[in-house]
Amino acid sequence: MTVQFETSEYEIGGVHTVVKAIGKGKPVLFLHGAATLEGFDFAEGLADRFRVYCPSHPGMGYSGDAPHVSGSMDIIIHYLNLLDAMDLPEKPHLIGFSMGGWLATELAAIAGDRFDRIVLLAPAGLNDPDHPATDLGSIAPQDLPGFLAHDPKVALQYFPDGSDAAFAEKFGADRAREGETVGRICAPFGMGHPNLRRMLARISNPALVVWGKEDRLLPASQMPLWVEQLPNGQALLIEGTGHLLLQEQPDSVTKIGDFLAGQTP
Repeated sequence: MTVQFETSEYEIGGVHTVVKAIGKGKPVLFLHGAATLEGFDFAEGLADRFRVYCPSHPGMGYSGDAPHVSGSMDIIIHYLNLLDAMDLPEKPHLIGFSMGGWLATELAAIAGDRFDRIVLLAPAGLNDPDHPATDLGSIAPQDLPGFLAHDPKVALQYFPDGSDAAFAEKFGADRAREGETVGRICAPFGMGHPNLRRMLARISNPALVVWGKEDRLLPASQMPLWVEQLPNGQALLIEGTGHLLLQEQPDSVTKIGDFLAGQTP
């Protein structure tokens, strides 16, 4: 069954910005990763307790093109402006996944007072040489599902299977468009910032770092590096799970919701 989202549209700095939302309760802002192929259906698992807002980054997903983007700071400013435009009734929680985890980190370091609790899901950006991320360029296309999920079948459901030529064509066009935008976001320093670890010390919000133990893109061995630098951080390791942890282990969504509600995940 298709998850039913409400759609809101904003013009933010000349960028047509689309926000999908579901649920009722305290607001949650979710920042997606370097692609939108898996969608936002996971948010249904939080909708009984929270109002989850899932914007598409400028130049990605449902949002319009953003040729001005030339680094992560352009995205941070975009989201500060979007928050102003949304005028939420109370301070939202902030969740960031993968590249969105990196962006959420910079956003919280600069404007942590605008958020309540922070959740970083297999966040990118730290680039520690002792715990290197996998170079996406080194992965053959047919092998990518096995890097996204411990069980490749979880990831394969989001890829073309050869039965629908129109879907395959759109899938390729969407990934090319998003890849071009990600390339410009990463142009200054790659997928992250050389001082990101120093930024973590500014995030005094209660923070949860979540990782799939079998993540082949961003190793779970990075998790302690994040937690030890967060003044109020804790860790949640999900067994038998790869990078797409929300999709591979739906129970992790409940545990994240527990943390956002002030409970022990």
